[in-house]
This record gives sequence, structure tokens and C-alpha cells, in this order.
Amino acid sequence: MDPIRVVVADDQELVRAGFGMILDAQPDIEVVAEAADGAQAVEAVREHRPDVLLLDVRMPVMDGLEAARQVCARYPETKVIMLTTFDVDDYVFDALYAGASGFLLKDVRRDDLAHGVRMVASGEALLAPSVTRRLIGEFAARRPAGAVTAARAPSRLLEQLTARERETLRLLARGLSNAEIAAELVVSEHTVKTHVSNVLAKLHLRDRVHAVVFAYEAGAVVAGEG
Repeated sequence: MDPIRVVVADDQELVRAGFGMILDAQPDIEVVAEAADGAQAVEAVREHRPDVLLLDVRMPVMDGLEAARQVCARYPETKVIMLTTFDVDDYVFDALYAGASGFLLKDVRRDDLAHGVRMVASGEALLAPSVTRRLIGEFAARRPAGAVTAARAPSRLLEQLTARERETLRLLARGLSNAEIAAELVVSEHTVKTHVSNVLAKLHLRDRVHAVVFAYEAGAVVAGEG
């Protein structure tokens, strides 16, 4: 299989170098470029078309938020992971509005860094289940109308889903993994992956993170629901 191609963008050289060395040491990951600011990050994505962009929230010239906005709009095949100092940060909400697929803390362990890149490259959400409802619930409460679904009425889009797909969406919004959803529905993980793929395709969503956001927006689940 081809390696997962990654761009690392952070204004701190030691952070860039450290993340780059950790990721390059993985047999299935290749760091194709580094960037010291948001403008360089956008240019690196344009040139290299990576699978994943690791992007610091706060950078000079162009901040990570604007860079995420531009990358997600121009190069939707590149998944964006925001790097942040705090587990829940206002910039993270804004990055999710922009289309980012999740976030990692800068003090992430090396194994979790590589695992996070693999998760996002495969279309998984990079939001820990322990913070998913808190983060996405706040996101849903703050979001401007139409930001996720391009002004299409989300409740009408829900009608396109089968009953089992709606149940899968509801469980996604609770922060459950594929294995946990499979146990809840008493089906195989392969079946769950098929349901998730169908949900994303029918609702025209980038990934699992935005499926969770859509679920709150459409009223399929409400913040605080267990």
C-alpha cells in the first residue's frame, strides 16, 4: 500500500522536526513537506497534495484557522488535523466549521500521533469519545445556519437514510467507535463501516466528525443525550 503522505505545519521548528521524525519513522507514513506558517501550509498542500495536514492553530502570516479554511475548500481530499495546546479551545470549534477532521494536543504521545494520522486518513473522527459530546454539542449550539449542509434542510436529508443508517448516525453522535456501534446493533464491524459510508455519501459529508455535527444540527441527537 502507498504510505500516508503528511504535511506538518507549525511555527516552532522543534515541534515540526519532532513530529516529522516521529511520523517518518512509521513504515506506513511519509512526511512530504514542512511549513512554518499558514501560507506555507496552503502552498505545501497545493504542491504535494498530501493525505493529511497537521496544522497548528496559531501561526504567523496566516493563522491555522484560515489555512484550514482554504485547504478544506480547495483540496477536499486532504484531511486536516489541528494541533492545539488545550483539549477544548475556541479555535477548535472554528476549525471544525472550516472543515477540519479533528484535533490533537501538542503534548500527544508518539504512538497516539501516528495512530491519529492513520485514523483521519482512513476517514475516522479524531475526537476522543470522552470529549465528543461536549465539543460537538457546543459546536452545534454555536454554528451559523447552513454551515455544514450548504443550506439544505438537514431534517429532509435525514429522510434519505434507512432506519439502520439513522441509528448508526445517532450512535456516531454519542462518540462510539465502529466496534462499539457493532456491539450496540449486534452486527459486524464490516456492516457498521458500510452503514457509515452510506451515511456520509447520502448526506454529502466529509467524514465522521461532520456526520456527528450534522446529527446535532438535524435533531437526530441533542447535546447531553447518552
